[in-house]
Amino acid sequence: MFTHDWDTLTADQRFEARMRAWREPDGVEFVTPEAAAAYRERVGMIRAAVELNKPARVPVSPHVGLFPARCAGLSARDAYYDYGRFAQAMLEYHRTYEPDTLAGYITTVPCKAFDILDYKMYDWPGRGTDDNAGYQYNEAEYMKADEYALLMTDPSAYWQSRYLPRTFGAFEPMAELAPLTELLEMPFVAPFLMPYGTPPVQAMLKKLMAAGEAALEWFEVMSAAEREVMATLGIPEFGGGASKAPYDILGDTMRGTRAVMLDKFRRRGELVEAMERLVPIAVDFGRRAADATRNPFVFMPLHKGADGFLSHKDFEELYWPTLKAVILGLIEEGIVPQLFVEGAYDSRLDVIVDEDIPPGRTVWLFDATDMRAVRDHLAGFACFGGNVPGALLQIGVAAEVEEYVKRLLADVAGGGGFILSTGISVDQARPENFMAMMDAGRRYGEAI
Repeated sequence: MFTHDWDTLTADQRFEARMRAWREPDGVEFVTPEAAAAYRERVGMIRAAVELNKPARVPVSPHVGLFPARCAGLSARDAYYDYGRFAQAMLEYHRTYEPDTLAGYITTVPCKAFDILDYKMYDWPGRGTDDNAGYQYNEAEYMKADEYALLMTDPSAYWQSRYLPRTFGAFEPMAELAPLTELLEMPFVAPFLMPYGTPPVQAMLKKLMAAGEAALEWFEVMSAAEREVMATLGIPEFGGGASKAPYDILGDTMRGTRAVMLDKFRRRGELVEAMERLVPIAVDFGRRAADATRNPFVFMPLHKGADGFLSHKDFEELYWPTLKAVILGLIEEGIVPQLFVEGAYDSRLDVIVDEDIPPGRTVWLFDATDMRAVRDHLAGFACFGGNVPGALLQIGVAAEVEEYVKRLLADVAGGGGFILSTGISVDQARPENFMAMMDAGRRYGEAI
């Protein structure tokens, strides 16, 4: 909690408390007064944009994945396994390009832990993909069509008994364990505990401990690099946690794209009820991370609501109501949802400008949506950003990138409430093109 009386505060008071904590980060000792001033200046610019005001300069906040590693000559395998070298690459990326927000440790993943746990949902270098390719999702029905009732009755028990044993080879013994709700009183304790004495469960627990150590190694190295960037360069973190739309929770990694699309017709009532059941879980997922990081922003990648994935009617009836409920739940906690719209939302703009959502409390970052239409709909309602194309950064030339950024800022950034970003998380780009984006954003962003 940020104050002793947190439960009595309004959403706006909680927002102020989180913003104060973000401005004065714990555990960061700025090495110079200039670094401290730069940090607070950037925080001020981003906050001004979020609250629909006009900052001194348009903040430049690209999304990057493996780009820092590639700049340092590292393969994807290096980035996912050699945390020290990747952390150094991250430091060099921030020193070279000086973005207004941290790239963050989410740019890599601790594959040592995934090896230990036999993670089946993804392939990565050394396990299914080339050494120079990023991780790739293996889509399957990890939740079966007839299991909605089990999920809705007790999501935690469902995760333990069905979902996790299917997605992690090491967790297969979990299917034999009783749910924690059966640990009630003395006569029931011994039967509950007995499976934990069996070799398969004890082997699972040892693997879980080893994976935890591997994940902690990764986190400690990457978080130390983040603190160094903040302390020396004055660059704040722009994401304190993550969450997802309930439809995406089901459609991305549980039922799968094809199956959830069929469920719209065959099991529509169960699908709606399951999404409603997931709303408080999604809110709490984001809130707990934002509390731990003392950062007011929760990143939400939006996948299956894009144009072409759902009819407009289904977007309004299925996707939006529970996404809206998560957004409002996070705002009530003083958190700013940062919604990353992958694909296009050209037909969704009328819907997301919802009168129930308070102005100046969300950030929408766009990929392929018409940015002039975004401006026409969201100006005065929500901070928005985007959308320098990844393809332009990879195969274009610097002059084309500069012209794109100049035109984008002139077209949509004049009224304030805008953040310059990339349309995708950048794995590959020509360094000169990336620098052209950063330089153009700073230069033309001051004149807006």
